[in-house]
Amino acid sequence: MSLQSRRSQLLLVNSLTFGLEVCLAAGITYVPPLLLEVGVEEKFMTMVLGIGPVLGLVFVPLIGSASDHWHSSYGRRRPFIWVLCLGVLLSLFVIPHASSLASLCALNPRPLEIAFLILGIGLLDFCGQVCFTPLEALLSDLFQEPDNCRQAFSMYAFMISLGGCIGYLLPAIDWAFLAPYLGRQESCLFTLLALIFLGCVLATLFVTEEAARGDIPDGPALKDTSPKPSLSCWQLARGSCVLQGRQVLQAARNVCSLLPRLHGLYCRIPRVIRRLFVAELCSWMALMTFMLFYTDFVGEGLYHGVPRAKPGTEARRHYDEGVRMGSLGLFLQCITSIFFSTIMDRLVKHFGTRAVYLASVVFFPGAAFVMCLSHSVTVVTISAALTGFTFSALQILPYTLASLYHHDKQVFLHKYKRKEEEDAALLDKKSTFSKGLLSSQKLPYQNGHTGSLFSSSSSSSSSSSSPPAVSSSSLCVPSSCDVSLRIVVGEPELGAPGRGICLDLAILDSAFLLSQVVPSLFMGSIVQFTQSVTAYMVSAAALGLVAIYFATKVVFDKGDMAKYSV
Repeated sequence: MSLQSRRSQLLLVNSLTFGLEVCLAAGITYVPPLLLEVGVEEKFMTMVLGIGPVLGLVFVPLIGSASDHWHSSYGRRRPFIWVLCLGVLLSLFVIPHASSLASLCALNPRPLEIAFLILGIGLLDFCGQVCFTPLEALLSDLFQEPDNCRQAFSMYAFMISLGGCIGYLLPAIDWAFLAPYLGRQESCLFTLLALIFLGCVLATLFVTEEAARGDIPDGPALKDTSPKPSLSCWQLARGSCVLQGRQVLQAARNVCSLLPRLHGLYCRIPRVIRRLFVAELCSWMALMTFMLFYTDFVGEGLYHGVPRAKPGTEARRHYDEGVRMGSLGLFLQCITSIFFSTIMDRLVKHFGTRAVYLASVVFFPGAAFVMCLSHSVTVVTISAALTGFTFSALQILPYTLASLYHHDKQVFLHKYKRKEEEDAALLDKKSTFSKGLLSSQKLPYQNGHTGSLFSSSSSSSSSSSSPPAVSSSSLCVPSSCDVSLRIVVGEPELGAPGRGICLDLAILDSAFLLSQVVPSLFMGSIVQFTQSVTAYMVSAAALGLVAIYFATKVVFDKGDMAKYSV
């Protein structure tokens, strides 16, 4: 791939990253007022906002595993990306029109309006956050070399930060001048979001997946070079129906066996991925504890406002001013993240991945402790802005490390790779034995010509005295011959399917989703017990210290494999 082509592909892929983050930042920012407006209590509002992350924890690994084993003319990643983007577009229509949809369906629209609103919010949060997983895998597929991969994820983090900036600003704009055309403020906002997002989705139509498609070799039955007699149209049609029926049956079997397969994959998580997951989970929990509750900390802790005070009172005015100042701090965090995303590649080349990653993790608890001890709004805002360094590093470096592990599997995933090769060799032996038993059975059509069901594959397998070593990528998709064999013989598949990078990226994304759920469950009780919102920042700093310990256990290079006995 030429330099110009690589840059255009990087821009096309990350345009969707930008669109997703704009929708999530603007949509989720505007959602709490809508919920309160229709009568949802605050304690239930936080539960509604947790629907997306909880569903993501369940489905992200499943979607990642399915994407690794998907086969289509559009590649492995884009079909999942497009389906999830369709969910985002649907949510952008449902949320502002919940009242109208409820009025069409019921005489008492208020309960149904709340249901439609919750459905739209959950769909936006779930589809929007889950869509990042196949998007990250697509980036890793297109840019497999370590340097190119790091540059790709630097651009990815840049687009996320830029999308966050735009997303936070859009709800603050008064869209009254569009009211005659698009309706109320929320209708104007969500229509604009839908147009922006639709343009970003259309850009993915021009993305190639040559790297993703190139690492799945065709099975021997697909490369048969034996003479082919002429076939009539009815023979071709009949053979096509037979193969399609087998593919449908195999797809149904794959769906039914997805959970057991996923369990097998989880039981065999490589240690390098496990160490990276734990470190990222602790780091994200520290950062999300800060980000989720920072505006409340500023409004109550620094401005001494009261969120439950009546509108117009002095206490409520102070709180609202504090929330606006807290929002400014988060906006400046995005600006800082954009800056570090642009120079991250230079930092890593100059100081190394280990130094930059550890520095970003160490920096955060220091900033959190400053926010705990200082009563100056300026100092706290500057400290909040500087946490953008940690945010940028967590968006880039864990994914480049995961790509490094998969790029050099022989070094970082060698134990898992040997197990895959043993399973593949055993499966090949059992397949060869079954082919000998069924060699006399004929089918009218097999891979475009008449003859034995296993004619092409048996000839290729008999040419070598021992089964060949099978790469992990070739295990992802069985050949047509293997599918036919398992259907006829009923042979169960051995072990778990080959591990692709999308599953491991999904595991890392699960750390981000879990980091949103855990603080939401426990921070309210902690603040209620301590009677101080400073507990938010103390908890974030404490989690940051824990993250430092686990960050030192991450495998960054080949030398760490022996050091940690991985």
